[in-house]
Amino acid sequence: FMSETAAALCLSAAYRDEGDNMWRVLTLLFALVPCALVQLSLHFIHRDVSRDRPLVLLLHLLQLGPLV
Repeated sequence: FMSETAAALCLSAAYRDEGDNMWRVLTLLFALVPCALVQLSLHFIHRDVSRDRPLVLLLHLLQLGPLV
């Protein structure tokens, strides 16, 4: 997840430098929305399995949930 997000950010920066805003927005949309949905579902799975921990929520918000 982290490498996919990093690649999307690098590609988005390249599109920004070229002035191609439509591809930049589409790249961010198609890369970050599915990643955020996966993190949200993982957060609910963690909430069901274990007790509520604020560190786990923070890691999911930072897109680092699969490392937990």
